[in-house]
Amino acid sequence: MRMTFPTRRIPRTARWRCYPLIILNLLFTCTTAQAGPDPHYNAAGFFDIHVCNWPERSLFFMPLFSTPRFAETEKIEVFYPDGSPLSVLDLDNYRKITPKNKPPKRAFMVETDVPPHAPDGWYSARITLKDGSQFQARDYVIIDELPQATGHTPAPDEEVEEVPKELAWDAIPGAAFYQVFIRDLWNDGQLIHSSKLLPDPRLALPEGLLEKGGYYSWVIHARDTNEHVLLGDFNHGSLSQPVNFAISD
Repeated sequence: MRMTFPTRRIPRTARWRCYPLIILNLLFTCTTAQAGPDPHYNAAGFFDIHVCNWPERSLFFMPLFSTPRFAETEKIEVFYPDGSPLSVLDLDNYRKITPKNKPPKRAFMVETDVPPHAPDGWYSARITLKDGSQFQARDYVIIDELPQATGHTPAPDEEVEEVPKELAWDAIPGAAFYQVFIRDLWNDGQLIHSSKLLPDPRLALPEGLLEKGGYYSWVIHARDTNEHVLLGDFNHGSLSQPVNFAISD
């Protein structure tokens, strides 16, 4: 059934605001791995680059560096495989990370459009501390676009008769894991569920999460791999358009 939009007024603040939370979630998953013989790690922290396909914008790089030594950090430079500059991470743009039983970290990041003919290869970072010491890290990047999820069930703007037991979507070619974020549009767009990484294109909903008369929005983040020694936490990621649906009273 196509949705007849509810008559209750939806607050203006109920628009989808998941991007910062999704970034924080990705940062937490990619910065809790243990250091080892992995070129993404050095004595200062962890470096990675994601190739992101998000709604209503062109393909972009998201380089990031997470470190417990944030107070010591002076500069973080990122380079193409040939050594030419790609970007400098903004030290005023960071997310706080609080791993259990470990020192707090900051994850610095920047977003920059993928230019035409950007090469595959080993991208690198140079981290300079305030005492002048420098550290190098590398990430192998393959330039490609992971499609955004489609085929949502419930469908966009659908009104369903019964509370769904699961959310589902079409499998994305090249995706190995998915993560779903759900918001309650009657409750100022509050985030009410962040799934774990899912190997299949479906999410079994926890009992009692959704209710009759509810109005919800959900998005799907897809990734090609997870904690890969060559590609970092993942290489390609995509984020679907928000999909709204209602449940009949």
